[in-house]
Amino acid sequence: MTLGALTLVGVFALAILIDIPIAFGLILAVLSYLLMFGAAPMMVSAQQFVAGMESFTLLAIPLFVMAAQLMNHAGLTQRLVRLCMALVGDIRGGLAVVAVLACMMFGALSGSGVADVIAIGSMLLPAMHRSGYHRGFSSALVGTASSIGTVIPPSIVMIVYGTTSNTSVGKLFMGGVIPGLLLTMALVGVAIFVSRRHGWSGGAKPEPGERRQAFIGALPALLVPVLIIGGIRFGVFTPTEAAASAIVYALIVGALVYRSLSLRAIVDSVIATAETSGAILVIIGAAGMFAWGLTYEQVPQAIAALIGEITDSRHGVLLLLTLVLLVLGSFMESIAIIIIVTPIVMPLLSQYGIDPVHFGVLLTVNLAIGANTPPLGVDLMAACRIAGISVMESLRPLALMLGAMIAVLMLITFVPEIVLFLPNLME
Repeated sequence: MTLGALTLVGVFALAILIDIPIAFGLILAVLSYLLMFGAAPMMVSAQQFVAGMESFTLLAIPLFVMAAQLMNHAGLTQRLVRLCMALVGDIRGGLAVVAVLACMMFGALSGSGVADVIAIGSMLLPAMHRSGYHRGFSSALVGTASSIGTVIPPSIVMIVYGTTSNTSVGKLFMGGVIPGLLLTMALVGVAIFVSRRHGWSGGAKPEPGERRQAFIGALPALLVPVLIIGGIRFGVFTPTEAAASAIVYALIVGALVYRSLSLRAIVDSVIATAETSGAILVIIGAAGMFAWGLTYEQVPQAIAALIGEITDSRHGVLLLLTLVLLVLGSFMESIAIIIIVTPIVMPLLSQYGIDPVHFGVLLTVNLAIGANTPPLGVDLMAACRIAGISVMESLRPLALMLGAMIAVLMLITFVPEIVLFLPNLME
């Protein structure tokens, strides 16, 4: 690796160690590199920052964020939780199962793990504590279950990867469906196992007709994934157009069907969308600058050569990349990882015949696991903050849940047909 590349990586690593925000650490690393080595005029940094965000597909991010905000204000989240409670809330460990299912369903609306934690955790974590569930277990469960929202469509992480790698976002969305359901099943299994071992009970048995009423009430929310996935699958609209359609749908349902969406709620949704999207796009621009620096220093070629010396096996390459991504996910924000890593690994995917859709889903699952792995673990930290506990209290139950998620990751790594089955139907 060249001195310039070491400078880029070293300055960024130092910035992370002294707790500089990731976006500013990336920018500082690139500016330091340009000042020290004069590889290009300083104006290039601004050009690369803008170029990193210059994509029509990225417009889907603020649109999906806006749609999720409107749906939350319209009361769709509460109706999803009520449906899950009516379906499985009365079984042993029912509240834990409800938490997983509700996180998965809301993830199909928001596409964001942290948004999922806040929406579902704020409602269910206090209820689980009142029912005797251990706070550490509940926090770890909500954190890991919420990260499923980054795997199933509409996933903001997949939008960024698809844009960076020139991979079909529609195929990535389709590829995330089965792995997302497998992760849900794995966490439901863990929730039931631990709950029964500790004797944690469920809620009251639903009254006659309550399940039917809960289903009817939640039906507009359940139709959102059908609208998005079905529209993309049958070529009715692109992911960006699907996001815009979701906003229109949320406005109609909230204002005309539920009559719970006020003008104030719409304004609040716009403000929250601007804040969230702005933070994401700044990271995308900064990471684009950093990725340009690495590419200029030919780091992708150097890493490809190094991995070629270690292994010539397709599965060996995937396992090496998985290990690297799991480590990076514990220390860095997901979107920054995608934009930095993707240009480096794309030559490897081509060299070893790895489908970019398959790798994109593997990358997303890796980052979902990393979002719950200390020291960063943003989803886990958010859940612990809502529960009012330290992250240390959640680590023991967390190990079992991460083990279940890694088992699913290994399954889809060695059986790519699980990921590629639905995307191949689009061809």
